[in-house]
Amino acid sequence: MSKEQVQIFDTTLRDGEQVPGCKLNTEQKLVIAERLDLLGVDVIEAGFPISSPGDFTSVTEIAKIVKNATVCGLTRAVKKDIEVAAEALKYAKKPRIHTGIGTSDSHIKYKFNSTREKIIERAVEAVKYAKTFVEDVEFYAEDAGRTDNEFLARICEAVVKAGATVLNIPDTTGYCLPEEYGAKMKYLRENVKDIDKAILSCHCHNDLGLATANSIAGVANGARQIECTINGIGERAGNTALEEVVMILRQHPYLNLDTNINSKHLYEMSKLVSESMAMPVQPNKAIVGSNAFAHSSGIHQDGVIKNRETYEIIDPADVGVTESAIVLTARSGRAALAYRAKNVGYELTKLQLDEVYQEFLKFADLKKEVLDDDIHKIIELSKIDIKAIA
Repeated sequence: MSKEQVQIFDTTLRDGEQVPGCKLNTEQKLVIAERLDLLGVDVIEAGFPISSPGDFTSVTEIAKIVKNATVCGLTRAVKKDIEVAAEALKYAKKPRIHTGIGTSDSHIKYKFNSTREKIIERAVEAVKYAKTFVEDVEFYAEDAGRTDNEFLARICEAVVKAGATVLNIPDTTGYCLPEEYGAKMKYLRENVKDIDKAILSCHCHNDLGLATANSIAGVANGARQIECTINGIGERAGNTALEEVVMILRQHPYLNLDTNINSKHLYEMSKLVSESMAMPVQPNKAIVGSNAFAHSSGIHQDGVIKNRETYEIIDPADVGVTESAIVLTARSGRAALAYRAKNVGYELTKLQLDEVYQEFLKFADLKKEVLDDDIHKIIELSKIDIKAIA
């Protein structure tokens, strides 16, 4: 049975770039956009054209070079925003205008000083106007995570009728639990007339560390687009991490969902974004962190050396990592030491390994990590006759 496709909407160049200190110039954005296209993302949100001349230029230039993905520009539910976005996207092979408005009672009262009925009117007007420029119009219901489901269904139904092709249901503040967010998608699937005319999209923030879990709950309940960023970068605690949702869907076949992403490019894509934005990736970051496939515990190392799948559910090569790392520390066992010693040229017998291991433990207690050069010193200090492998 063939798997259903979940579209990957990458917003690294828009939402991801909103991290303080991570501003990119147009040239850097073009490099990243080309690589995202090669990675296989379905949609590249290239920027917010009206926000600055630089953003307008970047969206225009990205629209010219992207060969496969849809190129998207963000707007508010404001006519001038939509006009500027349409102008910036005029060279795109597949343009999309992403417009919307806040829908939670908090946003309606405090941000817009408005009413629910007027918000629906503004949403419909924005979608209809965007539709005069492009066929593909995505509507975002900002703060949908805290929006009453019945009202959310009403506004979604209204914008679908107005021509929206995608319905973005953002958990803008990262507030929802996965069960809540999944139930919200299920409610919309069951209560919005003509919902099949639009794609439901997840846009989750990581304020409570639940962005990835919420996105998976969303697609498990009928959403077919995930909005995400490389390395999970984004405002405050960040966005859903692209590499995480892609590999979760790939590792859980019972979901019967997959993406068009070429996962072998994930690690290099992560490095490119990290270096371009001067935003380090935490070592324990899932999938692309430096420790994601590193093992220092003796029990784990012994298992991985015997069979990688004992402690790794993903083959490192599948995400572009050369190999698992066996890191030598005071917690490492004989198997790991023998493995690393062989890598640097020493074939140890069991008796030799026992002697060298005692010297290794003394050395390891003084250092956080034992490196290849240290192994040569340990062999020398053990004062036994070991011939290097030819």
